[in-house]
Amino acid sequence: METNVEPGDQAGVEPGNGRGVEHRLSAEKLAVGYDQREIIHDLSVRIPTGKITVVVGANACGKSTLLKALARLLKPSRGAVLLDGKSIQQTPTRQVATKLGLLPQSPTAPEGITVADLVGRGRYPRQGWIRQWTRGDDAAIADAMTSTDVLEIADRPIDELSGGQRQRVWIAMALAQETDILLLDEPTTFLDLTHQFEVLDLLVDLNKRDDRTIVLVLHDLNQACRFGDHLIAMKDGAIVAEGNPSEVITEEVVQDVFGLAVKIIPDPVAGTPMVVPIGRHTTRADQVSRSSVNTAAKALAASAAANGICRPTDR
Repeated sequence: METNVEPGDQAGVEPGNGRGVEHRLSAEKLAVGYDQREIIHDLSVRIPTGKITVVVGANACGKSTLLKALARLLKPSRGAVLLDGKSIQQTPTRQVATKLGLLPQSPTAPEGITVADLVGRGRYPRQGWIRQWTRGDDAAIADAMTSTDVLEIADRPIDELSGGQRQRVWIAMALAQETDILLLDEPTTFLDLTHQFEVLDLLVDLNKRDDRTIVLVLHDLNQACRFGDHLIAMKDGAIVAEGNPSEVITEEVVQDVFGLAVKIIPDPVAGTPMVVPIGRHTTRADQVSRSSVNTAAKALAASAAANGICRPTDR
């Protein structure tokens, strides 16, 4: 029986664990869109293997579209996505699912399904006519649920959870899939600041422990700089800049991509670039101006009182 396993995939790998080989993901002259409208235009990119790549850009710039194309959810109108040098569109679905996992932006779960059952679905790509459920599957699910702090709510229905809890359960399902490449579209959505950092720290742990290739879309540029090894900045369906955070996140690039005037300073904790928006009403000069106005008003009021002049409202 054909197993769709490439030569070398089993070398030094525990059965069911596909992370023994570092799989490669790239795109060449990619064009993708929806309903005759092209979103991504002739985009070529090579995802660094074993690194954390963060895709940033303004809303509707093509970040999520790129992620879906890389995950084979969207078929390119031109160009190709390559997984290990082969067209991902021509690779069997189950084989793709054992190498590459995706957490979309707004996943939906069957009504009434429990946390444990949903996380367990991450193991489905590794089941087959011959290979049935094993202790290794149970261990992978337990590890994923422990890592995302959802083990204590394993028996609860997804429908009863808060947005933050639900998001962590979806991440646990993606982790249970145990793929060498993990794509996440805005994984910190609905999470408070504490859980945002817990999720991002978790992704760093997974990257360091397994050399897992991780690609995620983030809106927070400071988090992108802190946690990303490699940044891709997009605008209008094209890549404006990519590379180390210090090379990508500059005042000029942020102005170009987001249309926002900023100052870039070193992050006092991580030393990575830190983006400080200038804005129109929160500058130091604005605060000084307000202080001067307040001081002048107080001086005028004191002078009027000293001269016995009554205000109109006091008459």
